[in-house]
Amino acid sequence: MSMQELSHDIMQLLEWLGYFGDDPEGGITRLLYSKEWLEAQKALEGWMKQEGFDVYFDEIGNLFGGLQGTKYQDETILTGSHVDTVRNGGLYDGQYGIVAGLLAVKYLKETYGQPLRNLQVVSMAEEEGSRFPYAFWGSKNIVGTAKREEVQNIADFDGIAFVDAMRECGFRFRDESAEIRRDLKAFVEIHIEQGSVLEKEGQSVGVVHSIVGQRRFTIEVNGEANHAGTTPMGYRKDAVQAASAMICDIINRAKQHGDPLVATVGKIEVKPNVVNVVPGHALFTLDVRHTEKSEIIQFTEEITASLKRIAEDMGVELNIDMWMDADPVPMDGRIVEVIERQCKEKGLNYRLMHSGAGHDSQILAELTPTAMIFVPSRDGISHNPAEYTEPHDLAEGVKALIGTLYKLAYQE
Repeated sequence: MSMQELSHDIMQLLEWLGYFGDDPEGGITRLLYSKEWLEAQKALEGWMKQEGFDVYFDEIGNLFGGLQGTKYQDETILTGSHVDTVRNGGLYDGQYGIVAGLLAVKYLKETYGQPLRNLQVVSMAEEEGSRFPYAFWGSKNIVGTAKREEVQNIADFDGIAFVDAMRECGFRFRDESAEIRRDLKAFVEIHIEQGSVLEKEGQSVGVVHSIVGQRRFTIEVNGEANHAGTTPMGYRKDAVQAASAMICDIINRAKQHGDPLVATVGKIEVKPNVVNVVPGHALFTLDVRHTEKSEIIQFTEEITASLKRIAEDMGVELNIDMWMDADPVPMDGRIVEVIERQCKEKGLNYRLMHSGAGHDSQILAELTPTAMIFVPSRDGISHNPAEYTEPHDLAEGVKALIGTLYKLAYQE
């Protein structure tokens, strides 16, 4: 298959799948257990059956399809990604990993026949957390960490209960007493980078060696609301002034620390938020990420001590709530080596890199050896209708995936 043919097939399949959830405002909206989501999963089921894949849904709506192994039928090599999108998302996030897996397995079947090990593509039910306040529902059910009680009483913004939406689509809760899958021997996920490293470096493929850990905080500053005209500057307990000093301190320290650490203040709220009142309350969020847990701990402890000093100096009260503490997830070194070797053998322009965003792979890595392949994102844009990857780069990624799956599923 030529690169031009492969690029054409990828784009054709992406656009076909993107039809399910096509948003009138542009982009794609395909939320968990929605009509569009169900149509997409059923359409993928039909495509797989037409290609002669063995196909089935699990209880919660993850779709699996692939080839039976001829020798090691208790061992499965899995690839794929998530089928859900954010609201008004792009054509590539999630569904490229599914499309790439389908075309890779189709090519391997037509070229080499049945594999030694089972070879499956998964279209995972959900990863984004865009409809209900719960993320990684698909992958967490595969590894057995999703719990019924976590979603039993949640609803979307329209008040539709999670349980009702799931049952309306014909699915149910996983039997938590049943043993989880023991046949999975490897998971390889291909995904758009959602950043700009590959594009800026002029490279087509990223071989991901780790997924960053992250800590998220909500930080509240309480001062004293007062009259903007009658309160002298020296008498003020200005919550915004204190929060501003804290935010500048955080960002400056992050810059001094250097890559791969990143720190982001993404949300700020002020009360009473009117023009002629010294603000008495400020709230801001903090997101800190790094590939090493020790670095995250050291940086956030340093920041916490600094914020407390600033609060004391400025006479305001401070409350710091750390509500997420996710460890970094290293990818499996053996599979990373297989992917890198395939890139070298096929003459692909690649680099080793980490992922600054979370993916289903970090969940699957709890159960089975896992690794990721990235392709570039134009301008680093994602979760947006402007999301775009050059067809040539999409094809380069699929070539790397084909070679990797061949090594894992077809060779001893």
